[in-house]
Amino acid sequence: MTAAIQIDSVEKSYKGFKALKGVSLNIEQGEFFGLLGPNGAGKTTLISTIAGLIRPDVGSVRIHGHDVVKDFRDARMKLGVVPQELVFDPFFTVRETLRLQSGYFGLKNNDKWIDEVMENLDLTPKADVNMRALSGGMKRRVLVAQALVHKPPVIVLDEPTAGVDVELRQTLWKFISRLNREGHTVVLTTHYLEEAQAMCQRVAMLKTGNVVALDTMSQLLRRVSGSSLVVHLKHGGLPEGLRHLVAHDEHNDGNKYTLRVNEYSEVEGILARLRESGAEIDEMQLQQADLEDIFIQIMEGASQAGVSIR
Repeated sequence: MTAAIQIDSVEKSYKGFKALKGVSLNIEQGEFFGLLGPNGAGKTTLISTIAGLIRPDVGSVRIHGHDVVKDFRDARMKLGVVPQELVFDPFFTVRETLRLQSGYFGLKNNDKWIDEVMENLDLTPKADVNMRALSGGMKRRVLVAQALVHKPPVIVLDEPTAGVDVELRQTLWKFISRLNREGHTVVLTTHYLEEAQAMCQRVAMLKTGNVVALDTMSQLLRRVSGSSLVVHLKHGGLPEGLRHLVAHDEHNDGNKYTLRVNEYSEVEGILARLRESGAEIDEMQLQQADLEDIFIQIMEGASQAGVSIR
């Protein structure tokens, strides 16, 4: 099956500054993919390259097999992009804006889909309101609707929930999740890492124009240190051989310990040591590192190594 987005050795420089340094990755059809990184990592440049807004100095990008430079018309038909900036035409209503966007893609009689998009984004009450009269959150909903009017198989969301309220986030994710279940590929950039952890199946992390991590969410959560095993002992104490793993003692209960673990495979060894010492476990809980912990560790590791840690 042809990849939804194929990025091959893409490089881009601005007046001597190299924003992208040979980025290569494939995003498969139907994936919910996260593109993460600190400010200045190259995310916006990469998205602009995918959208055909800038041309790479080296390398190529294909959307469903269509080169974004050589076959730009077909590539754009396959892609819907929600930009980070609020860009709108102040002379049209919401419905007129979406009809005009449909026209850019040569779509006639698209009102049924426009109505469905507006309903799912809670824009129906504002359908005949002028764009300049909308709040910032409503304008962002219209940006999402504009990206979806031609039913693109690939949807790119660049910081879609930046500065918006909880209601919009819930409305947006409910609709986007539905489209993803129906087969649409979704690419998300966000600084809200809890959103990425909840939504994305696979993640690429960028730093200074390089891909420094590329893996499934589950594998990232497993392989990076930061998990802990909380054990509450009913009888016995913690063996000396395990005390170096103690993250902190619970001062209100001397029999409760939080032990650092890097991989799930270490848990069985800890339990075996406890059994050998005669300790009896009353309660046990494995607490996994979240994406924020992982993001920080990977970024710090990339800075120290200066190379990819994939």
